[in-house]
Amino acid sequence: MQTTHFQYTTADSAWSSALPRLLDGPQTLVLAFGPRALLAQPSALHELAQAFPASVLMGCSSAGAISSGEVNDGSVSVVLARFDHTNLQRVSTPLKGVGDSFDAGSRLAAQLAPEGLRAVFILCSGLAVNGSALVRGVGQGLPGGVKLSGGLAADGSLFERTWVLDGGEPVENVATAVGLYGDALLVGHGCSGGWTEFGPERQVTQSDGNVLYELDGQPALALYKNYLGDLAAQLPSSALLFPLALRASSGNAGTVVRTILAVDEASQAMVFAGDMPVGSTVRLMRTSVDNLVTSAEQAGQRAVQLLGHPGGDKKAEGAAGVLAVSVSCIGRRLVMGERTEEEVEAVVEQLPLGAVHGGFYSYGEIAPANSANVAELHNQTMTLTVFSEG
Repeated sequence: MQTTHFQYTTADSAWSSALPRLLDGPQTLVLAFGPRALLAQPSALHELAQAFPASVLMGCSSAGAISSGEVNDGSVSVVLARFDHTNLQRVSTPLKGVGDSFDAGSRLAAQLAPEGLRAVFILCSGLAVNGSALVRGVGQGLPGGVKLSGGLAADGSLFERTWVLDGGEPVENVATAVGLYGDALLVGHGCSGGWTEFGPERQVTQSDGNVLYELDGQPALALYKNYLGDLAAQLPSSALLFPLALRASSGNAGTVVRTILAVDEASQAMVFAGDMPVGSTVRLMRTSVDNLVTSAEQAGQRAVQLLGHPGGDKKAEGAAGVLAVSVSCIGRRLVMGERTEEEVEAVVEQLPLGAVHGGFYSYGEIAPANSANVAELHNQTMTLTVFSEG
C-alpha cells in the first residue's frame, strides 16, 4: 500500500508538487477537501480528475482543510492511498432534501456489492440533510460488521452552500460513498468530544426529525436565545459554541452532541444536523481548548489501537502504508481559534511513523462511538478513520 499527500494553493493557482499520476488505478483512493469557492472555480478539481482518471476520487467542501498537522482555508488538501489487496467501489445518489435523507442512505447501501465489503466511507452535502437518518439508511442496508465513517460537507461558518465531488465535479445536494473490499484491509476508528454539560436538563416536547420546536413546552429558539444573550444575534454560527447534549428517552443509548445548522424565526424552531426525538432530554455544553486537544489525542489513540497495524509500536519504523482521515467539527475550530492546529497535531502524534494524514472540518461527523461498532452522526467531535493493509 502506497500513500502520499499534496496540496493546491488557490492563491498561487498551482499544486505544491507534480501530481503522482503513476499511482493512478482502480485500487487508488483519492480524497480532496477544499473551500466552498471551488463551486465557482473548479479548475483545480478538474486537473485532479484528469490526473487520476482510473482512481476513485472523492471529496467535499470544508470549514478548513487538514493536511498533516496543518489547517488551511485557501487550499485543497489531497490524500491518496494505492491499495495492494483492497478493491474499491464508488457510489452516489442525489439528496432531494431533508425528507430524503434516510432513502438517500438506503440507495447508497443498495448500490454497494455486499460480498467482501469491509468498510464504507461517506461524504454528503452538509445542508438540507438529516445526518442521523442518512446514517441509519446506510447502516441498515449494509452487511453486519461493516465499518462505517465519514462526514458532512461544510461552508466555513456561513452555512450557505456546500459541495461534494461527483464524477470529478463539485456538486450540491449529493451523497457519495466508497466501499472497501477484501480480507487484507485493516480499519481503525476513533471518536471523542471533550465537552461538558451545564445548566438545567430540558425535555424535547415537539420536534419533527431534525427540527426542534419546543423544549419543556416552550418555543425552543426563544429559550436558546435566552442562554446565548448577546451572542444570539450571531446565530446560527454562535450556537456552535454551546451545543446540546442529547439523551434518548429510553435511557439505553449514550449521549450524542447536536449543533444547529439553521434557525426559523417564524416558527421559533432550530434545525440540527441530526435527529431531536420527542421525549429525549437535552442540556447545554461548553468546553476549553485544552479539553478539545486532549479529546483529539484520545481519538487518535483509539483509532490506532483498533487498527491493529502489524508494525506493532505506533512509532516503529517501517509503519508506512497508513492513511489517516480526520473529520472534526467546525464548532471545535471556532472555540480553538488560532490554536486549532493543536488538536490536529495531537492526532498526528498518535499515528505510526510514515502515516499520511488529511481531512476536513465539517458540519457533522460519522463514526462508531461505542464497542458495538454502530456508526452515528456526531457533532463537536474529532473523528479519525485509519486505513492500512495486513
